[in-house]
Amino acid sequence: MKRSQENLRVRTQQFALRIIGMYAALPESGVGFVLGNQILRSGTSVGAHYAEASRAKSRPDFVNKIEGAMQELEESTYWMDLLVDAKVLTAAKLSALQDEASELMAIFVTMIKRTKQTSAA
Repeated sequence: MKRSQENLRVRTQQFALRIIGMYAALPESGVGFVLGNQILRSGTSVGAHYAEASRAKSRPDFVNKIEGAMQELEESTYWMDLLVDAKVLTAAKLSALQDEASELMAIFVTMIKRTKQTSAA
């Protein structure tokens, strides 16, 4: 596996572990439980989609799986925004995690663009 692929595998796994840590720190309230379960599912799925993409059978399959990771990141960002808006967590506590979600999204967008350009060439 290329170094950049290995780094991204580790990075998506670290993102999942940070989501798990955030989930564990949520208050035990109805809102915290419901939103926490949602973000736990989406945030830990990003790395799983990336792992599947690394074993894609074709370029379209790769793009499809990376797009799945992007959907999970988008959903995770939505749940983080709700956690802040509902005053379950402060924006400051989620800032680094939201930044990482944005950076991962940018990486995945670039991967898809390059894959599609290579396919068209």
